[in-house]
Amino acid sequence: MEVYGGLQFEIFNEEDVDVLTPIMKRAFDEDTQRHLNQPTGGPDGYDNGDFLRKYALNPASQAYKVSKDGKPIGAVIVWIKENNVNFLGNIFLDPEFQDKGLGLIIWEFIESKYPATVKWYTDTPGFSRRNHNFYVNKCGFKVVKIKNPRDKYNGTYILEKQIK
Repeated sequence: MEVYGGLQFEIFNEEDVDVLTPIMKRAFDEDTQRHLNQPTGGPDGYDNGDFLRKYALNPASQAYKVSKDGKPIGAVIVWIKENNVNFLGNIFLDPEFQDKGLGLIIWEFIESKYPATVKWYTDTPGFSRRNHNFYVNKCGFKVVKIKNPRDKYNGTYILEKQIK
């Protein structure tokens, strides 16, 4: 376990799927309610563990369970490439811990963990203005492309953060 900014980070393992899937569901559903006025919604498998099994347990990814005071509150999944152009696949936090600066602490942990990175990139739903604010205004990413900008449900912002 590593401690950073008052949060605990542990390598994600199979047992974490059952603990973190309800947290992931709450996080994505809250975003969907806020921005689309729908009760539920998220990527395929976000609500039954398949997403975490596919991505967090993928041998090519690095994933961390995030806890506060020993209580799991979310996770982060990254893909570290040989060329050091790395991909932030996902950060999610239980809604009760959002808007408290903890997402930024998670991001700062990731940046400190992979100092050889020359560029980070990620994507996020076009409808999620809160995510845009987080990535651009808090973490320093820039929007480099918008896919399907007229599609309320499938539009995607592509973001990059140049490090070196």
